[in-house]
Amino acid sequence: MNEVTSATTPRRWRLHHRTTPIVFAFYMAAIMAMLMCLTITAANGGIDQFYLNRVLSAYQLAMPVAFGCVLLVRPVVLRLVALTVHPPR
Repeated sequence: MNEVTSATTPRRWRLHHRTTPIVFAFYMAAIMAMLMCLTITAANGGIDQFYLNRVLSAYQLAMPVAFGCVLLVRPVVLRLVALTVHPPR
């Protein structure tokens, strides 16, 4: 990088690469929990003026549970994938 670029470009703060499994689990849980809350809340109660409030209420419980589940299930899934998929040559 030249001096002008490095001086004007803000530095990004990043976590150490060892945190990758936890960060992956966090993002996966956050996205999946939200999608499931949106879907299940709509299916169970319909979409009305209280829909978003019900979704966010469900998400408060679903996100931490999903995060814990992804952390616990990840090693099992990695093993299943290893048993199912040929390794690269």
